[in-house]
Amino acid sequence: MILDSVKDYLLAKPGATEGRPFGPEALVFKVMGKMFALVSWQEDPLRINLKCDPDLALTLRAQYPAVLPGYHMNKKHWNTLVLDGTIPQDEVWSMMDHSYQLVVQSLKKAERQQLAALESPAEE
Repeated sequence: MILDSVKDYLLAKPGATEGRPFGPEALVFKVMGKMFALVSWQEDPLRINLKCDPDLALTLRAQYPAVLPGYHMNKKHWNTLVLDGTIPQDEVWSMMDHSYQLVVQSLKKAERQQLAALESPAEE
């Protein structure tokens, strides 16, 4: 899995933005100003931190040796994925989707409404 495909997948999420608030070595992906992914793009293999439900986080860590407690993150709510090819690609995409959805669910109602407007713009 290459960096471009990861970035494209994350940026395809409604309202997703990319930045580097922690310096050049970390790409941060946010929705409505809240982080849902952090990519250590200079690591080999690539590493990505994703938000995760605490129970699911433990299950994924037990299932995949390449899923670790979130590096420099709240280890209860974040996983670090080492993209070394041992996690099926569909599972990686699913974990990215889950992270995004957790952050969207935590948004204020007004922010979710704003985001919904981005997802389905008014027809002209």
